[in-house]
Amino acid sequence: MEMKPIHSGRLRAVGYDRRTRTLRVELDDGTLLDHAAVGEEAWRRLAESASAWSYYRDNIEEEFTARRASAAAEQGGENPLDALFRKD
Repeated sequence: MEMKPIHSGRLRAVGYDRRTRTLRVELDDGTLLDHAAVGEEAWRRLAESASAWSYYRDNIEEEFTARRASAAAEQGGENPLDALFRKD
């Protein structure tokens, strides 16, 4: 996922995967959060907002489920154990 650098409040970068409708945010402490089921309109408004941190807090943070993204996910890698348990 391509990340767009952004410096607003605690946000350092944001990215969006249209296929999975996943919004990824990187916080100033390096934490990566993936928010599920985010529509393109919400992504567009966040990416274009003059106050992205405020938009994120008011419209994304508590409205969409989030989970921590792993470093492997950020690098596009996969967990080596996944291949062992994959059902093809």
